[in-house]
Amino acid sequence: MERSAQGSTGTGNPAVPDADERSRVPAQSRASVGSAASAGYADGAEPDRCGPTGAARGEHTHGETPSPAPGFTRTAVPAGPAAPVRPVVQRASVRGQILDALRTALVGGELLPGEVYSAPVLGERFGVSATPVREAMQQLALEGAVEVVPNRGFRVIVRGTRELAELAEVRALIEVPVMLRLARTVPAERWAELRPLAEASVRAAASGCSASYAEADRVFHRAVLALSGNEQLVGFAEDLHRRSQWPLAAGPVRRGRADLVADAAEHMALLEALTSGEPDAAQSLVRRHFTPAPG
Repeated sequence: MERSAQGSTGTGNPAVPDADERSRVPAQSRASVGSAASAGYADGAEPDRCGPTGAARGEHTHGETPSPAPGFTRTAVPAGPAAPVRPVVQRASVRGQILDALRTALVGGELLPGEVYSAPVLGERFGVSATPVREAMQQLALEGAVEVVPNRGFRVIVRGTRELAELAEVRALIEVPVMLRLARTVPAERWAELRPLAEASVRAAASGCSASYAEADRVFHRAVLALSGNEQLVGFAEDLHRRSQWPLAAGPVRRGRADLVADAAEHMALLEALTSGEPDAAQSLVRRHFTPAPG
C-alpha cells in the first residue's frame, strides 16, 4: 500500500504468491538502463540507486560491455583470448526477466517520460537479443506505460499529477471497501500468512529504493485482495497499482526512506490489528493508508 498511491493468485493458497512472485521481493539487484548524470536531469537529482547503472536513455555507449539483466551471470565464451563476455540465462523466461527490469527502470526514473527507446539498443545493454526486449515493451504498451513509435521504438508515456490523483482515487474506491469487508470475514490465521510479505515490504523500505518498495508493496496488496477470491478484482487492482507507479512528466515522485518506512510500517500494523481481532483499528488503518499525504 502507498499513501499517495505510488508504491497473487498462484498456488493453492491465494494469499501467498507463487515462487516467481516471491523471487522478486525485494528487488535491490535489478539491472539499470540509465544514470542520472547522462539522463538529462536538469536539477541534478538522481534516480534511486537500486543496483548497477548503465548507459542512459536509448543511446549506445561505445566501448562499454553490456550489463546483464537481473538473474544473469557473466561467463567467457571459450573462443580464444579475445572471446566476449556473454550472459548465461538462469531463468526460463528471458522476456519476464527483461519486463521486470524495465518496470524497475520506469519506477526508478531511469526511463524518462517522452523519451524513445530502441529495442535493439536496450537489448545490447541487457546482453540479450532485441526480441525479448520488444516483447516486454509491447506488454508495457498494453499496460499504458509506453507507446509504439513506428520504425523507432517505444516512447515512455508523458503523465501529469492529475492522472496520478485520479488513479489514487479509483484505487481507493476499489480497494478500501474490499479490505474492510475482508477485515470482518477473514479469520486471523489467514491474515497471519501474509506476515512474510509485510516483512518483505519493511526490508524493501529500509533499503531506500523506491522501485524495490513499489514491487514489495504491489505484492502485498495483491495477496490481501486475493483473499476475496475474485481474480478479476485482483487483476484490475494490480493494473491500477502498476499505472500509479509510472513516472510523471516532471520526473519520478521522490519519496524518502522515512516515507517508505512509515508506509511499510502500516502493513505490519494492519496485520497486527487483523490477527488480534481488532476490526475497528484495522478499518482506521486501511482508510488512513489510502489517504494522500499533505502536500
